[in-house]
Amino acid sequence: MKFTQLELMPEITRALEEEGYAEPSPIQERSIPPALEGRDVLGCAQTGTGKTAAFAVPILQRLVSSGHNHAIRALVLTPTRELALQIGESFQTYGKFLSLSSTVIFGGVSPASQAEQLRKNPSILIATPGRLNDFLGQGLLSLKDIEIFVLDEADRMLDMGFWPDVKKVIGQLPQKKQTLFFSATMPPEILDFANSLLVSPVRVSVAPQATPVEAIAQSVYFVDKPRKSKLLIHLLQDPTITSALVFTRTKHGADRVVRDLTRAGIRTQAIHGNKSQTARQQALGRFKSGELRVLVATDIAARGIDIEELSHVINYDLPNIPETYVHRIGRTGRAGASGTAISFCCIDEKPYLVDIEKLTRQKIPEVKEHPFPMEILEPHPPQEKQKGRGNPGTSEQRKDEKKGKNPPAKHEGSHADQQKSSQKRHKRGAKPAEKEPCSQETQQAPSQPLAEAPARKPVGKGTRSHKEKPHKDKDKGSEADLLIKKETDRLPKPEPQKYSSSFEPRPHTPEPRHVDFLTEKPLPRTLGVPQKFVPSQGAVKRPCDQPLSNRHLDPIIKRKG
Repeated sequence: MKFTQLELMPEITRALEEEGYAEPSPIQERSIPPALEGRDVLGCAQTGTGKTAAFAVPILQRLVSSGHNHAIRALVLTPTRELALQIGESFQTYGKFLSLSSTVIFGGVSPASQAEQLRKNPSILIATPGRLNDFLGQGLLSLKDIEIFVLDEADRMLDMGFWPDVKKVIGQLPQKKQTLFFSATMPPEILDFANSLLVSPVRVSVAPQATPVEAIAQSVYFVDKPRKSKLLIHLLQDPTITSALVFTRTKHGADRVVRDLTRAGIRTQAIHGNKSQTARQQALGRFKSGELRVLVATDIAARGIDIEELSHVINYDLPNIPETYVHRIGRTGRAGASGTAISFCCIDEKPYLVDIEKLTRQKIPEVKEHPFPMEILEPHPPQEKQKGRGNPGTSEQRKDEKKGKNPPAKHEGSHADQQKSSQKRHKRGAKPAEKEPCSQETQQAPSQPLAEAPARKPVGKGTRSHKEKPHKDKDKGSEADLLIKKETDRLPKPEPQKYSSSFEPRPHTPEPRHVDFLTEKPLPRTLGVPQKFVPSQGAVKRPCDQPLSNRHLDPIIKRKG
């Protein structure tokens, strides 16, 4: 079957022929006819089979046939920036002989230029969920005129945690629209979501779910994790590896691989989420042009990067999600071309390899003859993350300590450690720890008063007695104390104050009245009013003779009054 048999417009057919597309792929052959009729489509096909043209071609033809309208009429939602840029280039390529315009918006760059493009009212918008919701919140665009909605890589969109943003976008769309779903995998949870959104969809499944391309030669090397870099450098000495895309699990791991390869004299760069969009595009452009032989990437590049004639894909770290393995190796062997996929597997990644082989339903052959065989044959125990800095142990132990079931053991350190801890407590303002008693005898209080020791007898005539006579002043002081104690005992003791719950008002005591000493008549009650200070009217001769204002003397006058 050829594109001319799909009843496409001459302008679109001409653009496809200039790109060298004569026959449609299976997913294009089965998806384009129902999409041209306006029906919802649920497409599942392996990576590299031409899903982008399967929805781009019918969108261009339907928008041209329905007439021009100065509004956004088609929306394509993608998970990554690279995939959004690739889809934007496809729309420009297939519609270069049409008068339709398209715009791509994504995060990681300044929104000013993208907002300027939106003011031109493009017909087709390709966007990532985060930046699209930002523009919707600012009121820079409207989705009320959307006629066709495309959710590309639907499974990856939900796996990356974009479901809340996707839900917000779907809430802004009109009820009457055409919806197209295209993805490389179709797990059951995605089907439930699709059934709630699609209306009588046409399901197109070209190949079994998550089955790799048969033209890709797969192999696995069992190697210890610390020796993976040495094995990678050894394999890259092979001149048949003209271009290699190396996948790592983490961003820091990608940077580490780049440093190791650079020391070995291999020119390479990394693309991951911590890199700016400009740096990522420059590295990808240098790799496509052949300036770079090796490109290191995380799984953010596993979707949407279309690199022609990519000879090798190397899984430096095996992914913990089996479907991700399919998307990684799908970067090579595109459109039926041959390719090679090499995987490194350490002892801790063997369960991931079992899941991948179970999903792909085939055994990946092992390469045993290499200079770095596996030596660590026991997996490392999983490490639990500790919460806080000063409370080691598992979470269950911490819960028992809080409940009092298993109190934490006291730390017995050296004398220098105890001094350091006491100094830290003193700096924080805490009370210093009490010193421990020297012996057990000092803790016990004496049960009976100590008896006076008997006086020693004089040894000879000239010796003095150790018994001192009481002083006269001490005797007088003791007699005075006895008299005072007798007098206080004779005085009546005050009754203890009784407290009651009910309020009892105090008895009213009249204020003391001021009486004239001669006439014995009460004097009128007057308040003390401070007198005003009148400055001197004399000539001022010295600075110290300058009059002061009442403002300075008012507090003094009030205090005296």
